[in-house]
Amino acid sequence: MCIPKLDPDFVLKAIKTFVLVEKDWIPRKKGAALYIRPFIFGTEGSLGVKPSHEYLFMIIACPVGAYYEEGFNPIKIYVTEDYVRAFPGGTGDVKAGGNYAASLKALEVAKKLGYTQILWLDGLYRRYVEEVGTMNIFFYFEDELVTPELTGTILPGITRDSVIKLGRWLGMNVVERRISIDEVIDGIRSGRLKECFGSGTAAVISPVGYIYFRGKEYVINDGKTGEIARKFFDYLTGIQYGEIEDPFGWTITLND
Repeated sequence: MCIPKLDPDFVLKAIKTFVLVEKDWIPRKKGAALYIRPFIFGTEGSLGVKPSHEYLFMIIACPVGAYYEEGFNPIKIYVTEDYVRAFPGGTGDVKAGGNYAASLKALEVAKKLGYTQILWLDGLYRRYVEEVGTMNIFFYFEDELVTPELTGTILPGITRDSVIKLGRWLGMNVVERRISIDEVIDGIRSGRLKECFGSGTAAVISPVGYIYFRGKEYVINDGKTGEIARKFFDYLTGIQYGEIEDPFGWTITLND
């Protein structure tokens, strides 16, 4: 993106200061949170196709409840082969505004058919699962929890990383590898695929109960929230709310 890197210590200090100033906006209701969004954009006053030499770093925040209308109930996702979100060598692995723009048309198609989000496939073969529009994706088979490996076309999500670390800490066989949409569909048909869920900052953990692919809807776990998704949701939100001991050092206590 040609944007100069910011000092992580400076960013963390800025977020801490911001939260203390705006602490009255933090919701007290269980299931709600203060969603924090740091971002940066070019501000150089010029016209031309070139990197900016001036940037503005900002932090905004908003009180939020459940990200999806379904709450913690399973959502429905639509697999598209007609549109591509990212391609090797592009910006798919960064949180850039252009990535959102590339996803809007496919999302409109999905919503008209009654689906919440898009499950994106790779741009080269249109075969391998990458991520959902607003979150990374996990598949729980009989003896392993699988998530697509990082190949430069999907976001290395913080919650994705948290699920991987938490799963291994819980003794689960967590695997990062390529997974084809055919393997997913075959897993549903055979019963090997027990659960599917997404992970993201806003959604935390979002169970997936239905997948639409090539004109057919496939049901996962009878369209119900599974035990594995519930376990990850309870652990992550429990750590977030201070109800469960944090063995990873993820939480920070702020004092005035």
